[in-house]
Amino acid sequence: MTSAEAAAAREAAEKTGVTIRELREIHDFQEVYRLYDDIWHPDPRNAPVPVELMIGFAHTGGYVAGAYEGDRLVGASVGFLAADRTLHSHVTGAVIGRGIGYALKLHQRSWCLERGLEKVTWTFDPLVRRNARFNLTKLGARPERYLEDFYGVMADAINEGDASDRLLAVWRLTESPPQPSAGPYTRGVEVAGNRPVIGLADGPVVRVATPYDIETLRREDPEAARAWRLALREVLGGLMGSGERVTGFTDDGEYVVEMG
Repeated sequence: MTSAEAAAAREAAEKTGVTIRELREIHDFQEVYRLYDDIWHPDPRNAPVPVELMIGFAHTGGYVAGAYEGDRLVGASVGFLAADRTLHSHVTGAVIGRGIGYALKLHQRSWCLERGLEKVTWTFDPLVRRNARFNLTKLGARPERYLEDFYGVMADAINEGDASDRLLAVWRLTESPPQPSAGPYTRGVEVAGNRPVIGLADGPVVRVATPYDIETLRREDPEAARAWRLALREVLGGLMGSGERVTGFTDDGEYVVEMG
């Protein structure tokens, strides 16, 4: 871990008023389980990560860390070691709007670099605009695969039984991410009201729109939410499957996809 990376991680944690530490004890893992339950409200058979797996990951050199505000757990991240000097960050959850998730990711980055790891990977829903912006713009990760219905149907309050298409984000810790082109571009998916409109995806640069708030849309207009899922699966998934690269995410909530 470089002094600069360690300092950035400490500064981010101090800015949010939290202390981040690795977790080792069963009662800590049980606390993480309860926090995730409060965030996702999953069906009991669909917990984001059971206590037993957290114990196993921590025991075998994986990453299990919590962010504490005093004695209260307000964020946690769980990951396991993968091939090619990689940590796969399986689940990260935190109180929204405080910067705690960002502080956790910087702690995770420092932890990885200290151990000679070069990449962090995780999956996220391509329809969740705030997560896409955080992952691509704030952190500098880049999606490298489109994974159709990766986890099967997920029974929780956020996914609302939707098909679990995911993007595999790759955060290359020792490299700068590719920067998006300003254009000219075509629009592979546009927004019309609360629904997607599939357009042209035949240029060297294609922009693919996302819904403003997919979680609300799933509750209030499930048909529109399903239309968004299928539109991004067809256009974004099709482009990535053909070898095109996602190079950025615009302020208007669009993926920027360029010829590979």
